[in-house]
Amino acid sequence: MKIYTKTGDKGTTALFGGTRVPKHHIRIESYGTVDELNSYIGLVRDQKIDKPTHEVLIKIQDRLFTIGSMLATDPEKATLKSGKERLNIPKITAEDIELLEKEMDKMNESLPEMTHFVLPGGHQSVSFCHIARCVCRRAERMATALYENEKFDEKLLQYLNRLSDYLFVLARKLSHELQADEIKWIPPKS
Repeated sequence: MKIYTKTGDKGTTALFGGTRVPKHHIRIESYGTVDELNSYIGLVRDQKIDKPTHEVLIKIQDRLFTIGSMLATDPEKATLKSGKERLNIPKITAEDIELLEKEMDKMNESLPEMTHFVLPGGHQSVSFCHIARCVCRRAERMATALYENEKFDEKLLQYLNRLSDYLFVLARKLSHELQADEIKWIPPKS
């Protein structure tokens, strides 16, 4: 199988279902940003982190593939003529969202209370987490823009929202474990 098809040479691409749209379409921006996020989470996963966190990040990457697939599906062609769904994959569930919440709660138990915003950085692994968090927020913004025009399962939006929070708490956890400086942002008085 060849990787290149040449079908996108004129600036369009196909959604699942065959509909062709411009490569700058909000749907493409949405799932493309989810793909970018997934790559950054792979970078975080490649850091020296504990095994349970490593396993959670793999689950997150799996869920992001699901989100990307759902966003890449033309809603008008999501159901086949037979009545079956085009995507025969597990959907995002309340349990997926709860996993992120439970993981955040666990991590927060060992972290000092937050009293200020913190400057991203302090260690390369922490910085990667913050970059992933920012990309996650962008994915969420793109997905909400798409949602305004073409509705889809709201759990995708909830998952992305919770995931950015998870990545922030993970960055704080890594700062704590790596004994990296967590620099508070204290704006100067004017």
